Amino acid sequence: MTEASTRGDQHVRGMARGGGLNLLGALLSQAAVFLVMLLLARVLGIREVGRYAQCYAVLSLAGLLSLSGFRAGLTRFVAVHLADDDAPALRGTVRLGLAVSAGSSVVLAGALAWGAPWLANRLHDPGLVTGLRLVALTLPASTICEAALAATRGWRTQRPYTFIGQLYEPGTRLLLTVLALVTGAGLTGAFWALVVAGWSAALLALLALARLVRRVPPARPVHRPGELFRFSTVSWVSSLSSTGLIWVDTLLLGFFANPEIGVYNVATRLVTVAIFVLAPVNAAFGPYLAHLYHRGDLDDVRRVYAVATGWVVRLSLPAFVALLVLPGDLLRVFGGEVATGAAVTVILALGQLVNAATGPCGTVLNMSGRVALNMADNLVALVLNVLLNLWLIPAYGIVGAAAAWSASLIVVNIARVVQVRHLTGALPFTVGMAKGLAAGAAALAAGLLVRWLVPGWPWRPVAGLTAIVAVYLGTVLALGLSREDLMVLRTLARRRRGVPPDTAAGDVPGGVPSDDSPPPSGVGGGGRDTSGRAVSR
Repeated sequence: MTEASTRGDQHVRGMARGGGLNLLGALLSQAAVFLVMLLLARVLGIREVGRYAQCYAVLSLAGLLSLSGFRAGLTRFVAVHLADDDAPALRGTVRLGLAVSAGSSVVLAGALAWGAPWLANRLHDPGLVTGLRLVALTLPASTICEAALAATRGWRTQRPYTFIGQLYEPGTRLLLTVLALVTGAGLTGAFWALVVAGWSAALLALLALARLVRRVPPARPVHRPGELFRFSTVSWVSSLSSTGLIWVDTLLLGFFANPEIGVYNVATRLVTVAIFVLAPVNAAFGPYLAHLYHRGDLDDVRRVYAVATGWVVRLSLPAFVALLVLPGDLLRVFGGEVATGAAVTVILALGQLVNAATGPCGTVLNMSGRVALNMADNLVALVLNVLLNLWLIPAYGIVGAAAAWSASLIVVNIARVVQVRHLTGALPFTVGMAKGLAAGAAALAAGLLVRWLVPGWPWRPVAGLTAIVAVYLGTVLALGLSREDLMVLRTLARRRRGVPPDTAAGDVPGGVPSDDSPPPSGVGGGGRDTSGRAVSR
């Protein structure tokens, strides 16, 4: 085996350890959020779900305004400064990013609290005022938590992100929401659950970041605002556009006073569960890509991109098949009236399936320094989405909103695949993905057969899901696992048994730490390619 192949194997194993932990965290996080929506729908009714979703949309967009793009910037520059053994710049980057994010979030929170009555009236629902003001109280906490966890990912550890952002915060929010509903606190109590979970998670995130920073050699912080702001400003606009793509339809439905906002958001949440693997794989993949591209290792960039895309597609396909075959059955869990969103679920699932099949192409652009290009992609997608929503919502309601979102998602992801191909020579399509699609087709046939054989049977969803998963797994095993698949499975099995990795420092050449392993010397490995020159970024 060549040295390059061995090095590539090490990166795949290192990403597998972080990605496996992230996947577990994402699964539990999505389960917690799903249960919050389910409880609100069952106890308070679908209208209150719509109110909760609108306030949460405002929190998400205001949070990105507060972060000023530092979520991607902190991850990238912490990883780069670790690779360059630049402790002063690392400390300065962390301090500057946290200070600007926290300050801007406080200003925005005050403005939101003051303007809550006006915004509630624009959304044709004065009952949103209390929720919007409690969201304003949560905003600084969620911003600080996001910024701190983004910085910890620069060490290529997924533990703080997973345990705090994906387990503690949504889990605490779920438990407090249950308590609020049991005690009769209603929707206001659910918003207070958001406040308490957010502030306690922010404190834990700061403690986790401080623990990692203490491992860096003492040094006087050096602030490089120009470098950080140039990257982060473009990333900021890009993130706002991508998050706007997620939430603008919810807000526009409110502006058009559509009564089915709750139904739409329940369908959206169900589809989001299917694509849960994308975010944790991106989180594990991003710091590795920043490191590899910084060193000029394009062969490893292409390999890791292909492996990451394969994970996303094969892990999410059974859920997509279930959404396409049994949308009404799955939505009926939230209540009979929600079953009208079956068409919305199918349309959204098709758009997200393309999103999964193109892999973390946006992360490739961001972590290779092409944030301006990614920003342009996201802006085009957002403008297209808004125009389509303005055209389709008045005529088709929530079905029109779903069509607008899926069309925008498909367009932007196809454009990114072309751009990544030009930038790195990488394509997301592999033999492993083809096998996964073949297994998905077999599972689709099995699910359709169950639906046809037992129409109206109360246990049809259970039978259908069982058939889909069994046929999918059986077909995957029958077609055979790739070398990378076996490597990932062995790595995850060894991690579960507590067996140490094959090499120190997280299997990453150059000694840059992965997970929480301390760096062997200095801050990390060198940020140079084999010729000794600095890699342009």
